[in-house]
Amino acid sequence: MSTAIYGRVSTERQTQAQTIEHQIERLRDHLAAQGEALQAEDIFRDESYSGATLNRPGLDRLRDQIKAARITRGVIVSPDRLARNDVHQMVLLEEFAQAGCRIEFLERPMSDDPHDQLVLQIRGAVAEYERTLIAERMRRGRQMRIRAGTLLPWTTPPYGYRLHPDHPRDPATVQLDPAEGAIVHEIFAHYLTAGSTLLGVAKHLLRLGVRSPQGKAWWTAASLRGVLTKPVSTGHV
Repeated sequence: MSTAIYGRVSTERQTQAQTIEHQIERLRDHLAAQGEALQAEDIFRDESYSGATLNRPGLDRLRDQIKAARITRGVIVSPDRLARNDVHQMVLLEEFAQAGCRIEFLERPMSDDPHDQLVLQIRGAVAEYERTLIAERMRRGRQMRIRAGTLLPWTTPPYGYRLHPDHPRDPATVQLDPAEGAIVHEIFAHYLTAGSTLLGVAKHLLRLGVRSPQGKAWWTAASLRGVLTKPVSTGHV
């Protein structure tokens, strides 16, 4: 089992007062009493970073190491050093638990006590509510932007189009792909000839050596039907 410790202080004044060093020393002593010695790479810290945000370099490195299964036990002085926000605490604790890492707090150890379990359940419910609320707001926001014509409904370009690499969802930056656009024209033109079928179009494209959107030599009926029936093939979203 690999053990790591994490310390955090919010203000420059706390940093200058070496309160983070006090945290690290307490954690070291706690592990030393259990017969464990820490290496420098096992110590994660954030100096002058608020506990109200999850955007912290030390915390990010700790999360990456836990996700990679290199750390199976984390020791922190108190829950507020991990995060000030209860929802953030629960998100992190759930993430660490799923990765197989156990988190211990010196000042408020969690146990199987019914009160502690109730607190965890309440936090879990709050976290789930927050995730659902955020997801719903994002979904409704995307719908409004799509209806207003300021957001494309697809993340990968339909056959015949190119998207701007920096703004792939911006309708104003969509461009026609000259080569694929010519093939779309050819598909429509051949299909509209008398007696033509999807099979006939597929054979025609095979003779021309035109590969399908999936890069295959043979166009399937489903691929051709998609080009012919999707409004985007005629410039409509």
